[in-house]
Amino acid sequence: MVDWKAIHEPDMILMPDPTTAKMDPFFLASTLRIDCDILEPATGEPHNRGPRGVAKWAGAYRQPTGTRDAQQARRSTQHQGEPSTPRKALILIEGSRDLGPLYIQAAHRLGLHPITLSTDPAQHGYLAAQSSEAIRVDTDNLEALIQVVSRLRRTYGIAGITCAKESVYATVGKLCLYFDLPGPNPAAIEQCCRKFTQRRVLKAGGVPVPAYRLAANVEEAESAAAEIGLPVILKPSVGIGSSGVRLCRSRDEVADQASYLLSGKHMGQASRQILVEEFVHGPYFTADIMGDEVVAVGSGDFGPPPHFVYREYTYPASLTDNQLAQIADVSLRCLRSLGLGWGPANVELRWTRRGPVVIEVNPRLAGTPDPQLIQLAYGVDLITEHVKLVIGRECDLHRRHSQTAAARFLVPDCDGTLDWIDGDTQATAVPGVVEVKWYVEPKTPIVRKGDYREIIGLVIAASPSLAQTKAVLQRAVELISWSITPFATDDG
Repeated sequence: MVDWKAIHEPDMILMPDPTTAKMDPFFLASTLRIDCDILEPATGEPHNRGPRGVAKWAGAYRQPTGTRDAQQARRSTQHQGEPSTPRKALILIEGSRDLGPLYIQAAHRLGLHPITLSTDPAQHGYLAAQSSEAIRVDTDNLEALIQVVSRLRRTYGIAGITCAKESVYATVGKLCLYFDLPGPNPAAIEQCCRKFTQRRVLKAGGVPVPAYRLAANVEEAESAAAEIGLPVILKPSVGIGSSGVRLCRSRDEVADQASYLLSGKHMGQASRQILVEEFVHGPYFTADIMGDEVVAVGSGDFGPPPHFVYREYTYPASLTDNQLAQIADVSLRCLRSLGLGWGPANVELRWTRRGPVVIEVNPRLAGTPDPQLIQLAYGVDLITEHVKLVIGRECDLHRRHSQTAAARFLVPDCDGTLDWIDGDTQATAVPGVVEVKWYVEPKTPIVRKGDYREIIGLVIAASPSLAQTKAVLQRAVELISWSITPFATDDG
């Protein structure tokens, strides 16, 4: 039970039953030291996720009479020409190099005012380029975010809260619960982001997954690899973008990669646990889902092992109707097992002799260029449709046309300083090319990481057929060139 008296005592921290706290919606509010002076009643907008626990808790608080009277007095002095309905705002938690601008554009299309809350807004250059409002706040601090959003509610009608970044997506879910807005289940998001837990839950639900073990040190990693059988995949237990993922063909490689992940050199922090997995052979596919509907299935190719750096993505994947049905079935079983099913999700699979095997479930919209390729291939704008869900509107996943869209990633073949890039203008002029994008500028140091950070640019093309799209891509890529001067080596 919630101690309602404590709501009016900001210095008191409510402690929930530790056996139920993680799944208890009151847990979100009861572990916070709340500044009640900034809380306002929760909105009465429809809630798409079920329990309203936290929102009821927040809504139970009412500001002191004096505060309400002051607000009414301020409203009574407004100019008659001013609108009585506050402007609707879409709150975006943190930014994203590629998807961030697309979410801002989608917000404008839907008549919303986007506001980005970020620990460091300056790192997201598109915010300044688009003159988009941003507020500096520690996005790892849920209480701080609640206070900022509460203050914003004094000026705006908060239409919804979301993000394009997996690392804060569970926080988005907690904020949506707190403010009684449509959003994802934060407990399900957190469970899904823990790779070992995800594997265990999927296996218990009968979903085909690679054999796996969890290791906390080099010896355990070597033992797990021996049990599973070489070659194996080693990866951090938490992470995205194939970061830290490596194919290990020998015991020495297992030991080296385990030591690397445990050392703290990976992404600047040590992995407390390592996931050791069976290496699943077969073509790679990705299923993009909104709610409980598989919107699209694409295929992907990677560069040479031992790393898994994307080289090309294509929508739709070349599959039979039966293969598509099997992938859709397995993907939706993943969501049911993990407690997902609201908003976007992405399932990565390999097609094997035993059919589709799930490599990973991402409880969010896939990163670029998947949304762009899906829009080119089918006319479905997943970002706009996601924002519609976020603000409580019904989304439209109806396909409007059928094309083949593909992206070729531009990847360097050595470390060094990028001297120059050329040919992008000519490549853009090739009929069928939709976009040529660079992620780096000349004179940028290039240090390959064996993951998504290795990509320096991409080319996107679309046409009525797979063969034509492939030909367009190849023609465009052949026009593009760059030069990298290798770093000087110390021979002494």
